[in-house]
Amino acid sequence: MEETISLKELLQTLRKRLALIIAITLTAVIISGVVSFFFLTPIYQASTQLLVNQKKDDQAMYNTGELQTNLQLINTYNVIIKSPRILDLVAQELGNGLTAAQLNGKVTVGSETESQVVNISVQDEDANRAAEIANTVANVFSKEIVELMSVDNVSILSPAVITDGQAPIKPQPVLNIAIALVVGLMAGVGLAFLLEYFDNTVKNEQDIEKTLELPILGVISVINDAQMEAATTRGKSRTSKARGETIGS
Repeated sequence: MEETISLKELLQTLRKRLALIIAITLTAVIISGVVSFFFLTPIYQASTQLLVNQKKDDQAMYNTGELQTNLQLINTYNVIIKSPRILDLVAQELGNGLTAAQLNGKVTVGSETESQVVNISVQDEDANRAAEIANTVANVFSKEIVELMSVDNVSILSPAVITDGQAPIKPQPVLNIAIALVVGLMAGVGLAFLLEYFDNTVKNEQDIEKTLELPILGVISVINDAQMEAATTRGKSRTSKARGETIGS
């Protein structure tokens, strides 16, 4: 016999396990909030932008072919910026104990599509140090690229600066709590259905009918001591009243 689950049974399961679902959801939210606010280290980001052009003759006309060549070289510049040749010099100039490998993990280089602008972003636990690293990388690259690729037309469009009250880019407590809320709710609902699936105990006549696959002919109600005592008292009262009426007649 194929078993089917109705929407009513699903809602009954959720209602029966509602306390468990709420407990799991609240636990996930509280843990996420505590970890986000008190245990995760804030990370700040500082960015600078460079405009890089090929070295060109003053008498040469700036044409579409030259622009296309510059665009194709942007990926090369991105690789050079994160190379040991540049980052080793940056580490020496900073003198704060960071190695080239550590700087490589903090620096992200990218560029907009069809753009000659190179974005250098640095993430660090200290906002001022992030800005210092970003500006140092830009300055060192602008000097070294002259020797590496004969490019002497590097312009820093916007140096990295730190604003008052700058907020960290991560962690994001509100987002983390929202994710924990959804995950906790899903985990609670899933656990509720799992417990219901493995619960093989017989609780009512419907469970017996479903298990034995036989129709129910009758149900014997459970009577506790208080109900039994009340029924006995009512029986005695009726008997006494009947006897009184018989004697009176």
